[in-house]
Amino acid sequence: MTVTHRKIIHIDMDAFYASVEQLDFPELRNKPVAVGGSEERGVISAASYEARKFGVRSAMSGKLAIKKCPELIFVKPRFDRYKEISGQIRKIFLEYTDLVEPLSLDEAFLDVTHNKKNLKSATLIAEEIRQKIVEVTGLTASAGISINKFLAKIASDYNKPNGQKTINPDEIIPFLDSLEIKRFFGVGKKTCEKMYHLGIFTGADLRMKSVEFLEEHFGNSGLHFYQLARGISNSPVVSNRLPKSIGAERTFRKNFTSIIPLKEKLNDVCEEVSIRLQKRNLSGKTITLKMKYSDFSLQTKSLTLPYYISSYDLLLDTALELLQQTRLRTSVRLIGIQVSNLNINEKKAEYIQLRFRF
Repeated sequence: MTVTHRKIIHIDMDAFYASVEQLDFPELRNKPVAVGGSEERGVISAASYEARKFGVRSAMSGKLAIKKCPELIFVKPRFDRYKEISGQIRKIFLEYTDLVEPLSLDEAFLDVTHNKKNLKSATLIAEEIRQKIVEVTGLTASAGISINKFLAKIASDYNKPNGQKTINPDEIIPFLDSLEIKRFFGVGKKTCEKMYHLGIFTGADLRMKSVEFLEEHFGNSGLHFYQLARGISNSPVVSNRLPKSIGAERTFRKNFTSIIPLKEKLNDVCEEVSIRLQKRNLSGKTITLKMKYSDFSLQTKSLTLPYYISSYDLLLDTALELLQQTRLRTSVRLIGIQVSNLNINEKKAEYIQLRFRF
């Protein structure tokens, strides 16, 4: 079966975290709501559509968000609640297919080429799923339907909120030709700026470039962009995607200019990372310390060990070693630890932990 025969749906919940808060707390409905962040510090995790009208977006600082929307209401995230509803939504997906690839708590790809209900129309399946989500959770979702994940992802964003779009095979090239290059899934800010500089503003502009030209300017990604302009993407829906890394981070209420309080914060971060690793029966060799400064610049420092670790003690030892080797640029507002180079393909007997903490 070729990729053109696939029927892929991308389901994306509408302003998920903020919508859950508005669902559970009626007094927040029809008001601008931001989950996470604060007027003083922190970063927005999600914004309601009422807040988005003022330009409030996820990943925006709380300080900037309140400038854009003085009436903005900040609420603390409740991840246990979001996970609970996400589980309900996943059960709905599994009524139709076992080929479900979650991207996060609020979005997933579904391959319904061969579905449990033997329905021929992926468009009708998406409509059914969205209706069931409303009935079960009280929340709305948007959907994109096409022959691959790339196109389905773009389509799901086209008629938000509470809408869907299908891109049929004969519509792919006209649709992509008219699409702004910044809306291509996988084209980030820096890549977009580079494409603008090269005179690439739409999918049509990208399709006019030869693969040699794109490889010259974008290296190994050149062929990828060449194929995207033609709607070619062979990535399958993977139901059990393995993580490449496990991590955690903390944003502080006030900035720190000394290593001493940062050492204390690392205790909590390393404990959380250790719990996450052990829950998934994973260990890793590469430990990365991440710090974000008051000017939002990032600094990272990594160490690759000759053995796998997952225990709190060994993570903390390594994290502290990295911190001692780091020269602070200015005051620190966030610290994080990430464990990568995981033992996904290794046998359990090969895990080695040679050091002990006294």
